[in-house]
This record gives sequence, C-alpha cells and structure tokens, in this order.
Amino acid sequence: MDTLHTAHLLLVEDDVELATWIEEYLSARGFNVTTCHRGDEAVTLIKNLNPDCVLLDGMLPGMDGFEVCKTVRPDFINPIIMITARDEEIDEILGLEMGADDYITKPVRARVLLTRIKGLLRQQERFNPASEFPLSPPATSVHLLQFNGLSINELTRSVHLDGESIKLSSNEFDVLWFLASRAGEVVQRDDLVSHFRGFEYDGFDRSIDLRISRIRKKLNDSPQEPFRIKTIWGKGYLFAKDVW
Repeated sequence: MDTLHTAHLLLVEDDVELATWIEEYLSARGFNVTTCHRGDEAVTLIKNLNPDCVLLDGMLPGMDGFEVCKTVRPDFINPIIMITARDEEIDEILGLEMGADDYITKPVRARVLLTRIKGLLRQQERFNPASEFPLSPPATSVHLLQFNGLSINELTRSVHLDGESIKLSSNEFDVLWFLASRAGEVVQRDDLVSHFRGFEYDGFDRSIDLRISRIRKKLNDSPQEPFRIKTIWGKGYLFAKDVW
C-alpha cells in the first residue's frame, strides 16, 4: 500500500465550495481529509489531531492563517502548506517566516497541490523504517552528530544545544542534518533546493533560505552576522564546526 495516500490531512479553508472540491479530490486519491473553516478551530484541531500535513488558507475568520502557523509551529513538526489568494512576494515570505514549509496561490491547481503534498510527505517517509520509499545513500552513516554543546540525533530526530532541547519542524531538522553532516564544507544553494524541493534553483525560491533563517534563530545564531550557519554569498551555506 502507498503509505503516502493513507496520510491524514487537515484542510483549513473558509471558501466552502473550494474546500469541498479539494476534500473530494484528495479523498478520491486515498487521503484521509479533515476540513474546518476557521483559524481558531484549526489551532485546536492541529493540537488534538496532529495531522500529517496541514493545508492552510491565509485569510480566515477567527484567526488568519499566518497567525495560526505562528501559533502552532513551536510544537507541530509536520508540514504546513499555505494557500492564499494573494500573489505577492511579501505574503509568501511572511508565510514561510511564520513556519510554513511551502506556499501556493489560488486558483488552486489540483495536480500542483497534489505534487506539493506528496513531496513533503515523502520527506517525512524517508525517516520511517517501514517506508516504501527508502532513503538515498546518506552522506554519512553516523546517526549522532556532536559539535561541542550541539547534539543532533538522526534516529530520534532530536536536537540539543547546551543541554536544552531545541524544537524544530521536521523539514527544519532535515535541512540542519543535511548541513551538519557536511560540516566545514560549502553546501551549494542549488543542491539544497534540488534535494528538498525537487527542482533546480531558479534564483527566486526563498523557502530554503527562510527555513535556514528559522533554524538560526532557534540555535542562537546571529541573524545579521551568522557565524554558526554561515552564508557564503553567491554559493550557499557553511555549517561551522567549532563555534558551538
């Protein structure tokens, strides 16, 4: 059985007609879909149901989608896809800064939505021992990385800094592990985008950059002059070894 298609999705959309269409489309492809129409209700459902993926409209009654994302992100590690009618870069950046893993605009194209959902769920599946979609050969066979006060455990997907547990979303952890397992090396932005997004970097996609920005904040790295996860201008990122 394709385990991706047994995933539980939470759809948060106040346009009832659109919500019905998306729910029927995804349900027909085997997904278990729960739908709600208010942002404040979504916060409760995310905490109680812990869905495998959340499809979150930007403009909602009760609480807008950006605030929902910001509210649940500290404790919810599974993917969040923002869906909004507004096609402005500032909204995309805001959604990703609030903790969304991906972003699409209305009108929703069914196959694009399905592809984005599958892509994020496949990232989750790679760390499931029973997965039908095994990992590509890893860059390292080590499952625990230690850098002085920073500990990263791939098996438990946990991060500790100076003895304190650091909560990362699943996709934030993936990026951190990818960089840390190549500590001291410059990781090309193109490679990050290709690995995590499934397409070549087009010079515009900001999702990886903003994911790294969130990781830096949680690991007490300087946002103005990062020294732990360094930006190598024109190339990519470098995870420093001896600054933890």
